[in-house]
Amino acid sequence: EWKQDAKEGQTIAGRNGAGSQMDQLYCPTDMIVDQQNHSIIIADSWNRRVIQWFNQNQQILIKNIDCNGLAMDKNGFLYVSDYKKNEVRRWKMGEYNNAGVVVAGGNGQGDRLNQLSFPRYIFIDEDQSVYVTDRDNHRVMKWRK
Repeated sequence: EWKQDAKEGQTIAGRNGAGSQMDQLYCPTDMIVDQQNHSIIIADSWNRRVIQWFNQNQQILIKNIDCNGLAMDKNGFLYVSDYKKNEVRRWKMGEYNNAGVVVAGGNGQGDRLNQLSFPRYIFIDEDQSVYVTDRDNHRVMKWRK
């Protein structure tokens, strides 16, 4: 957390070193702030989970996912890039008990226009088009809604 004229930072998520306990992270790769409840949502990559931190409480939103990037659209849908499945999935906030919906990639690893190879960061525009950095193909892809 940054404060004006501060001389040092403050840890707000991930304490007690790397690990898999609820209060630990292991190779976090991205984070976003949920503006509706001011929680932090973190792609905890090596723990294969997306975890939400709200004050001192943690909740696993999505597990068993090789997550890398996160984004949230104006309607509160959460987007997560999966670098092993080479896809981006979307979940409605609060409904994480399903597999989500593939919105980009999902056709195996490759360089065709319907494929990704190690998707990383995600951006969602006002029209809900999905932009994805496609690391191993050295490109940025756009999927229109």
